Amino acid sequence: MSKVQAGSRLSSIKPFKAMQVLRRAGELESQGFEVIHMEVGEPSFSTPAPIVAAGQTALARGQTKYTDARGIVKLRKAISDYYRDDYGLDISEERIFVTSGGSGALLLSTALLLNPGESIIMGDPGYPCNRHFMTVFSGSATLVPVGPTENYQLNETLLNANWQESTRGVLLASPANPTGAVVDENELASMSSFICKKNGYLISDEIYHGLVYTDDAKNSALNICADAFVVNSFSKYFGMTGWRLGWLIVPTWAVNEVEKLAQNLFICPSTIAQHAAVAAFSPAARDIMESQRESLCARRDFLLPALRELGFSIPREPDGAFYIYAGIPEGFSDSETFTNSLLENHHVAITPGTDFGNYLANRHVRFTYTSEIDQLREAVDRLSRAMQTSEF
Repeated sequence: MSKVQAGSRLSSIKPFKAMQVLRRAGELESQGFEVIHMEVGEPSFSTPAPIVAAGQTALARGQTKYTDARGIVKLRKAISDYYRDDYGLDISEERIFVTSGGSGALLLSTALLLNPGESIIMGDPGYPCNRHFMTVFSGSATLVPVGPTENYQLNETLLNANWQESTRGVLLASPANPTGAVVDENELASMSSFICKKNGYLISDEIYHGLVYTDDAKNSALNICADAFVVNSFSKYFGMTGWRLGWLIVPTWAVNEVEKLAQNLFICPSTIAQHAAVAAFSPAARDIMESQRESLCARRDFLLPALRELGFSIPREPDGAFYIYAGIPEGFSDSETFTNSLLENHHVAITPGTDFGNYLANRHVRFTYTSEIDQLREAVDRLSRAMQTSEF
């Protein structure tokens, strides 16, 4: 039998390094080592109890059948109410699609908007899977370097400089992974106006909304651009990572086309997770989430100065999410060697900057501050000891 060859598009899709680090950390744990996890974007908190209870009730009632591809009406209505109460927006549930995680929402928007050979502008560094979604649909990502001068976010000047004939639109993430940077609302308005003039599309990744530690960024892109495609998730603020549930808000013109895609690509989201997620908007669950947000802020405020004291370059304080994107101190090796050595020899798992793009990636690493402060303190101690050795 001749060797089976994978599709050519896979040659440009790189492994998700954060997940590779997680896998290796698991192997070390199975050998008896205590690994401190600072590699994946998953808070240490359990899913809030009201959500778990709602999921258990759904199971007990036998609510395990297929649902509408768009998601159950009760959940889409709850999401609509959330936008009214938290953002002052009137979003019809007809425009809301419940998806298999935020990833499902990103896949649907990419499949809808991107033709073969076309591209989407996005910032570098950025969430790695986004650019690979473009490749899957025979398009590409135009990665634009963004650093501390730009607050790690795109702006109208950068869009103007990088817009090409093949450009279909722009993907923004605020707060951003891996930097925690929040896009300035005035700049968002300028970019939105520019994109409209170019007859392009704005995709706004708002997966980390709710996890912002300043008074800024209380608005959705929909407060500024009514026709934006907005991606959100129950994984981060709502604490439902393993439930694999998210949502996508689309303009009215796109509803029928996205429904067709959802039917064919996913059938429907997890029924049990959907019934559980209705409880995510209850006052009791929201109180828990707000308490968790405050805990994450305290963890950031511990870890940020500790890393700076060790010599890591962090020119801007992250405003949201739960990541610190840090430059490796001078004299230390590249990011992958650094992270590998830290994991293998000191059992602290962090992610190399090479996971997130090309721009100065080999001189950066990403820390998550999702573990308890005692664990973060131990991680800093191990990191300090590691940096005094010649292992790097």
